[in-house]
Amino acid sequence: MTDAALSARANNECEFCGASGDLAALSFAPGGDVLLCPVCRGEADPDSPAHWQCLQGAAWSAEPDVQFAVYRKLASLDESWATELRDTMVLSDDAQAWADAPVAIEHRDANGVLLERGDTVVLLKDLPVKGSSMIAKRGTAVRSIALVPDNAGQIEGKVDGQRIVILTEFVKKR
Repeated sequence: MTDAALSARANNECEFCGASGDLAALSFAPGGDVLLCPVCRGEADPDSPAHWQCLQGAAWSAEPDVQFAVYRKLASLDESWATELRDTMVLSDDAQAWADAPVAIEHRDANGVLLERGDTVVLLKDLPVKGSSMIAKRGTAVRSIALVPDNAGQIEGKVDGQRIVILTEFVKKR
């Protein structure tokens, strides 16, 4: 959707809270773009914790992209009202399909570089291997890594012939 069409749809207001300054599109894959203010985009701190109460109104948007974005944001809030609102939301068919789709897990190294299956990484510090007296030394190259499917913070690889689980915060991609 073009910026002009997005601004027209949103009436030049944040589609979450209704603010009108410094608006920009934020993409919510697999949905589309939503026009948001800096606070709702996560680029500024809210004036108060009550800021996110604005989602109670935004949850009833007729736009599937906005519904899905609100649904995702509510999931990230650790508040009972947010959980209740998310559980009671009535999503359009498109938004429901996006919400039901599994979220892709991204594995990133200590520098934030995306890791993929088969990559080679280097250990950034000496790591004791649990259940063994072995210590994986700093600078060791781990080739052909495997990604742990349900944990973005872990990869698997062979060090000195032994298959181990390594935390991604202690490696960098080569």
